[in-house]
Amino acid sequence: MIEEVKEVFELNKTIEAILNHRSIRSFTDERLTEEEVLTLIKSAQAASTSSYVQAYSIIGVTDQEKKAKLAELAGNQPYVEKNGHFFVFCADLKRHDHIAKKAGKNHQEALENTEAFLISVIDAALAAQNVSVAAESMGLGICYIGGLRNQLREVSEVLETPSYVLPLFGLAVGHPANQSSQKERLPVELIYHENSYQQDEAHVDRYLKEYDDRISAYYEARTNGERKDTWSEQMLRGFSQPKRAFLGEFVKEKGFNRK
Repeated sequence: MIEEVKEVFELNKTIEAILNHRSIRSFTDERLTEEEVLTLIKSAQAASTSSYVQAYSIIGVTDQEKKAKLAELAGNQPYVEKNGHFFVFCADLKRHDHIAKKAGKNHQEALENTEAFLISVIDAALAAQNVSVAAESMGLGICYIGGLRNQLREVSEVLETPSYVLPLFGLAVGHPANQSSQKERLPVELIYHENSYQQDEAHVDRYLKEYDDRISAYYEARTNGERKDTWSEQMLRGFSQPKRAFLGEFVKEKGFNRK
């Protein structure tokens, strides 16, 4: 990916770090320093936020017992427990509810509607991506952990999150023990649309076929011929049935997306 962009213009260090992203699932035992953690939090806070709402919170998990429990709840992922620092990003409207109640106002309907839910999720995602870019620019590795949503009720109990605070995903950050390979993303021709959505199925089929061929070759080379999977085949398996069907109910229990 980097070489493709280099052909167009000279890269700066920020773009080079972004384009060099890969998920790291093996970290050394070295912990992040307080200064490094604070730098990452400040980077999160520098992200754009809808109407200055800042509807997210970050929980840093340093307790090893809690990290071990979260690793188990996330599907026994060892890098949730063994990393330099583990962050959990949460949608958070608790502060806004507190402000309203302190002022003697009832903002429940506004806080519990779909728009407020989307704002909080988007705010958390933007903050997390700022942390990721900052961490990688510091030579650290990162891995997003969506597996926390496998058993979100139990995760919420471990983190003691109240109403109007919803854990969304984790982010493991640390010093890479080894570098993983980089997976090619979808062709730009399938991601970027100008002026209107591209609905030409022949266009989609053409670029999907080329992409699937490259992804199959990637897996075949990485596994010495034992795996020849395509991206389309992975998506067919992944969406063959609903995942985490309980989430809709639990999201509402936490005070989100009720209206």
